Amino acid sequence: MKRQLLTALIIGLIVGGIVIGLHVSGWLLRPELAITGLLSREGSATNLVGDRWQYAVVFVLAIGVAWLTLATTRRLRLGGIVAVLLVELVGVTWVLSLYHVFFQPLPAVASAALGFLAPLGFLWFVDYLEVRRSRPPKIAPAPTPRPAPIALVPAVAERPVEKPRARARRGDAEDSAARACEVTAVVCDLANKHDLAEECDPALFAEITEKFIAHAADSFRAAGAYLESVGGEGVVAIFGYPETDKLHAEKATRKAMELTQSFSAANKSSKVDALRNTGVHAGVSSGTMIMASLRNNGQRNLLATGEPVELARRFCIANRFYGSRVLLGPRTFELASKILVARPIDFLSGVDVRERHEIYEPVALALNASREVITRRDAFWNGVVLYREKRWAEAYSQFQNARGPEGEEDRPLQLYLRRLEPLALQLTNTPLDE
Repeated sequence: MKRQLLTALIIGLIVGGIVIGLHVSGWLLRPELAITGLLSREGSATNLVGDRWQYAVVFVLAIGVAWLTLATTRRLRLGGIVAVLLVELVGVTWVLSLYHVFFQPLPAVASAALGFLAPLGFLWFVDYLEVRRSRPPKIAPAPTPRPAPIALVPAVAERPVEKPRARARRGDAEDSAARACEVTAVVCDLANKHDLAEECDPALFAEITEKFIAHAADSFRAAGAYLESVGGEGVVAIFGYPETDKLHAEKATRKAMELTQSFSAANKSSKVDALRNTGVHAGVSSGTMIMASLRNNGQRNLLATGEPVELARRFCIANRFYGSRVLLGPRTFELASKILVARPIDFLSGVDVRERHEIYEPVALALNASREVITRRDAFWNGVVLYREKRWAEAYSQFQNARGPEGEEDRPLQLYLRRLEPLALQLTNTPLDE
């Protein structure tokens, strides 16, 4: 966030300086005179907006548009918004001319347009350098071997050809260049791990954990994810590395939802009650991580560090309290919202205690969602909004509309209803004269 703001500030200052330089040097004089002739209402303007105010508007527009361009991933939609902004600047000039005040719109229009185009060029240049850096070095062709002489004696038995060894888990990503890239981290673990550790024998607990790890690792590998860590504390998979993938959030969310269902389905027929009743929780978080190859005692390891893994781990643990299976961070929800029917649950503190991250629960994939599921999601969403606005009775009514079929467990909904029941009943029983 700070890096984007600093980059936007630098680009905005450069763009503003260029526009003001063109204005002062007279390069914009002809189009400015033409605009003046069209909008000054035949010289009826008695007041002019001074150059200082003009330059202030130029810098504000350049920095603001540059920051929005760098901060969003939906730049095509932002381009439409910028186009509307340019039209509005001309409209403001016309409105001011009605009051005999003339404002020259060309510098402001130029700064907004360049404030949008300059960050696009900067991002393209950064991607170009990243692609060139990640290209493998050219290897000179090996010399053609000379033909071996024909042996007149019986040939010695050939040695068996060794099969190539499967690459190690951490060797799947062999990109040696350290880089910061936007990825999606998924942390999954057994839902009732601590209860199993207390109730089951150590051997049975180890067997259940082993089956979960194998199932999760195979599923993530099949989806093209990089396994950052696999062990008793859960499985951490990273989507979007080493190959850059713009759909990393969508793929990670799909796989997390599928994994929570496939593990339970695979063990339905198990004779072990503990394994049959074991579920999986997952947390998904997107953001920037630093990926670098490190050497330790001759072995190559990959350094993967960043906030997404820590947040995904917290989201995974939070499932135990909210009764959900998968929880998403705000950035993941923004990137994958097109394929999901999801609902907001609550706010969780981040790595910095002062930061709060809104978490979302995916209810279903958009292609598979029925009208009833979407209606219930909308009612739940409205209830959360009204709850945060402290409109208790209305929120309680919306949460009642979000109820599913009788017997269906919806713990997040039940948590909100338990909080609201005393407040809603108190408000509905209050006499009108109070």
